[in-house]
Amino acid sequence: MSETRPLPGADSAATGARLLVVLMGVAWGMNWIATRIILESLSPWTMRVVGIGLGVLVLFAAAAISRTRLTAPRGTWLKLTIAAFFNVGIFNVCSAYSQVYGTTSRAVVIAYSMPIWASVLARFALKEKLTGVKLAALVLCALGLVILIGPLVAHGLPLGAVFALACAWFWAAGTIYLKVAQIPLPTLTTTAWQLLIGWLMIVAGMFLVQGLPQPGPVPTATLVWIGYNGLIGMGLIYFVWFVVVDKLPTMTASIGTLLVPVVGVIGSAVINGERPDVTDTIGFAFIFAAAATVLLQSGGRHDELPE
Repeated sequence: MSETRPLPGADSAATGARLLVVLMGVAWGMNWIATRIILESLSPWTMRVVGIGLGVLVLFAAAAISRTRLTAPRGTWLKLTIAAFFNVGIFNVCSAYSQVYGTTSRAVVIAYSMPIWASVLARFALKEKLTGVKLAALVLCALGLVILIGPLVAHGLPLGAVFALACAWFWAAGTIYLKVAQIPLPTLTTTAWQLLIGWLMIVAGMFLVQGLPQPGPVPTATLVWIGYNGLIGMGLIYFVWFVVVDKLPTMTASIGTLLVPVVGVIGSAVINGERPDVTDTIGFAFIFAAAATVLLQSGGRHDELPE
């Protein structure tokens, strides 16, 4: 019996896809750094309106160029709106405020505890078995959160950590909701509409909370970070993710997700000057180990909206 050989160019295509996964992890990690820098010049609401607005333009342009169907059946709009509320509206507001009231490194690590909370929610919403591995991840995550947040409580309610934890919970809820809703649209289309609907929610929230934005002078370097946040972090990299994720095994794709908090912590130290202490580092390690335990299981699929 002759051996089955890969098609010509298959190896190089797979290698290219793996490199793109690493690039995505780095790009999303840097997006948290960009958020921190932009917040020095813009309010959280204004920043999200501008950044997500740019991302919407990129995703709809990408859908048009790739000839992806953008029309949605009438019965899907409520589902898209609920998903957008969790995945885009609440997540992005909470992630911004998590950095207003806390450090970037702590915010990104706590937010990326999402896979653990999604596993717990899946037990109730999808009747998925809560395996020993997932229970171990939950314990690791809980220990990490206690180590990270415990010392902060002595100084009052740690709002930064609370907002970051809200990021993880609402992101997990949105991920599970998409699994339950089973919206019959291409993933790129679903993501583009979620981003647009979520953007409209944030625009409404901005007018309710702060009224018309009145930004002062914005440094040129910050304008560059705003462009990066919107065009790349909220737009281009989303599109690349959905192009390559179906071409790779789940474990390989998970590298991109796991790189985000690593890049976020290192970047916040190098660029923002944050210096996590020993307690923070131990807490980070526990939560990272918990996320890796869940994400690196075989047989999974990445259909979450990446952040």
